[in-house]
Amino acid sequence: MSSTESLVGMPNYRPVEGEDYMSARQLEHFKRKLVGWKDEILQESRETLVHLQAETVNHPDIGDRATSEADRALELRTRDRQRKVISKIDEALRRIEDGSYGYCEETGEPIGLPRLDARPIATLSLEAQERHERRERVHRDD
Repeated sequence: MSSTESLVGMPNYRPVEGEDYMSARQLEHFKRKLVGWKDEILQESRETLVHLQAETVNHPDIGDRATSEADRALELRTRDRQRKVISKIDEALRRIEDGSYGYCEETGEPIGLPRLDARPIATLSLEAQERHERRERVHRDD
């Protein structure tokens, strides 16, 4: 039985400490989580396109027009952020395929299941991320 088959009957599987780190089951769990997240974002993007195409009304009132334009700009900024998230999801899926998923890019140490479960696109361990943020604050204050 493949790891995919073993997960089909276990939709509520959650990786737990004590299992082999980045075992086939854990990798399949994170892959499914990432693909599901990506599908969700793509569906929202399609809905946004439909909404923006339908919302091409030219409002006679300048206030209504300004509100409509502000809403459109916010929607487009949100979609741009989500486009960047999709890129990070694709990178995470590539890391799953090449065997580097779940390990810190900076130290090579395991990122940890709780962090990956909360942020499956994470590339740094919590400690490395904190160091990175401290360096950013120091350089930003200069």
